[in-house]
Amino acid sequence: MRPALALGVLGASAPATLRFLEQMRAAGAGRPAIRTLVDINPELSPLRAAGSGAGAALAEAAGALRGAGAEVLALVSDEAHAYADLIERAGGLAVVDMIRSAAQAARETGATRVGVLGPRGSLRLYREYLAAQALGMVTLDSERQAAFVETLAAAEDADPGAQGEPIAAFVEALAEAGAEVVIAAAVTVPLALDGRRLSVPIIAPADLLARRCVAVCLGLEPAPTLRDAL
Repeated sequence: MRPALALGVLGASAPATLRFLEQMRAAGAGRPAIRTLVDINPELSPLRAAGSGAGAALAEAAGALRGAGAEVLALVSDEAHAYADLIERAGGLAVVDMIRSAAQAARETGATRVGVLGPRGSLRLYREYLAAQALGMVTLDSERQAAFVETLAAAEDADPGAQGEPIAAFVEALAEAGAEVVIAAAVTVPLALDGRRLSVPIIAPADLLARRCVAVCLGLEPAPTLRDAL
């Protein structure tokens, strides 16, 4: 077996990134340790950054992680994957694709209509990936979507659990619109929903990413390449 790859982790939300690391710890229990280099910078959040500046900042941060020894990269942000190509070209690290993992997990549930709860940047990404899996996508209407983004911003700026009730209501709205499973397409959403009983299953992409990163770093599945990130 080849030596474990060093993992770079780029996150904008401290609570979500810490949850990601805990999920990695659980997935790697009893296995060799993985060197992990982490950069948590709230200013890298695509919700906060404007225009193309977010991609450049993410690529620069990825390059710094590579310079520190990282060999593969995890983006603990759904929206940040919109800049994955730029990050790979400029940062020099292949990205383990969280969006694809979540879309595949949705297909494996047997659902045909998948709700996606996230900001508009995330919705655009998931629409493409779910279509590739021949799955229908359910989203909030424009008024509820705007309200969700406001609620998400409040959750990121304070205790996510304090926004659990309204975020759960958005999940139920997707279920009422026909969603059989819901992808939490913002890393703060699973934190807000923790422990709540809902009428549909929730897919937490960053949790899936953590398990995949362990498998990739330990050689249990192929590592992504710069030309074809998995």
